Amino acid sequence: MAKIENQLKKELITRLRTVKGHIGGIERMVEEEKDCADILIQISAIKSSINKIGLSLIESNLCECISDSLDSQDEVKDSVRDALNKILKFTK
Repeated sequence: MAKIENQLKKELITRLRTVKGHIGGIERMVEEEKDCADILIQISAIKSSINKIGLSLIESNLCECISDSLDSQDEVKDSVRDALNKILKFTK
């Protein structure tokens, strides 16, 4: 996978720290025996955040792979195929 640009890196770290905070919150909710429905809502929010993080990485990687391989049509096809495989793995 290509290197992550500094701006995206900052955004991802911020999002990951937010997720980390939510996980701590869920842990407290479990310890305090909060309602399961409320816990599941928080888990759903974390899943959504993680998916957005993954999609940001996929988008960044796809753009970089394609722009790096524009000199060769075969390389573009290989890059797109590779990116699609990553997307499929991520969405399973």
